[in-house]
Amino acid sequence: MLFLKSLILGLAIAAPLGPIGALCINRTLERGFRAGVAGGLGTALADALYASLAAAGFAAFASLLARVQLPLMVAGGVFLLWLGLTGMRPRPPRPAAEVGARDLIGTTLATFALTMTNPMTILSFAALFAGLGLAAASGPGAAVVVVVGVFTGSMLWWGLLSGGVALLRHRLPPAFALWVARISGAVLIGFGLWALASAARQLAGAG
Repeated sequence: MLFLKSLILGLAIAAPLGPIGALCINRTLERGFRAGVAGGLGTALADALYASLAAAGFAAFASLLARVQLPLMVAGGVFLLWLGLTGMRPRPPRPAAEVGARDLIGTTLATFALTMTNPMTILSFAALFAGLGLAAASGPGAAVVVVVGVFTGSMLWWGLLSGGVALLRHRLPPAFALWVARISGAVLIGFGLWALASAARQLAGAG
C-alpha cells in the first residue's frame, strides 16, 4: 500500500504539463525517445531526492522549504528564462541513434536542476506527500519504499509521454517540431517570469 501511494505521488507530480513536460516533449521531437527519457530521468531523480528528504523527516523538510523558497524562485526563474530563450532555436530533427551520451547527460542534468529549483514542483510535492499520508511513514524500510515508489511513478509517466511523442514524431510535418519548440519556449519563459514576479512580490512584502 505504501509503495502504491508513493507511485501515485510520483505520477501526480510528473503528469501536469508544465515547464518540464514542455521541455521533454521538445527534446523528444528534436532528438528522439532516448532524449525524452533522459529528460524524464533528471526529473525522476530530483523527485526521488525530495522524497528521501521528506521521508527522513517531513517536519524538517517543510521547514527547509519555507527557508529556501525565495532563492529557489529566483534561481528557477532565471534558469527557466534561459531554457525558454535557447529553446526558441531548436535543433533540426535527427535519429535517436545519433544522439550522443553528452547530449543525454546534459538533458538529464538540465531537467534535474529545473525540478530542484522549481518552487511549484516543490510545494506540490509537499502538499501531496502530506495528503497521501506519506508523512506518517517512518523507519528506513518505509523511506526506501517511498523513494523507490516516487521514482518509479515519475519514470513511468515520462516513459509513456516520451514513447507516445516518439511514435508520432515521424508522422508529423517538419514544421510541427518547430512550432512545439516555440510554444514550449514561450511556456518556459512564462513560468520563468511568473517565478521572478512571485519572488519580487515576496521581497516587497518582506520589506
